Amino acid sequence: MLRAAFPVGDAFKNLQVGRLRAAAVLVALEPGKGVWLTRRSTRMAAHPGQVSFPGGKIEPHDASPEAAALREAREEVGLDPARVEILGRMDDYVTGTGFHIAPVVALVPANVPLLPATEEVEELFALPFSVLLNPEYPVSRKACGQVGLRQFWVWPHEDHVIWGATAEILHRLALRLRGVA
Repeated sequence: MLRAAFPVGDAFKNLQVGRLRAAAVLVALEPGKGVWLTRRSTRMAAHPGQVSFPGGKIEPHDASPEAAALREAREEVGLDPARVEILGRMDDYVTGTGFHIAPVVALVPANVPLLPATEEVEELFALPFSVLLNPEYPVSRKACGQVGLRQFWVWPHEDHVIWGATAEILHRLALRLRGVA
């Protein structure tokens, strides 16, 4: 099912970066478990304490968004790139905070060894496929902020608030895995 959702040669929207900060995230799927997420260290300058995918800035030396996502996953959670099967990309996503994110979807083997880098990651956890595939989730929320009323997705988790860009990318992934998008 996971490979079928990302057929070889599948097209994705690659947006122009412009003045946005180019980033790549690894959407790591582990069969029987779910999608791996991190809770960023509260000591991080950007988005401290928030739930995210392993990932970060695309550096000039990165050959591609895929290479950047793999590099960042190695740095943040100790994921050996040799243990990763890239399934494809999802449409790029632009955040309200100026990031242009390229979501790279990958398959990792069951019980893949992971070791969070404590200076960047406070916690590593999987959002189960049972939640991701449940059509009742995510739930839509509204909040008033600096730019006015904003609507966003929130995924249920007993220990974490999963919202923002991470929730939007998870929503797109869920629709794809459910065969809706």
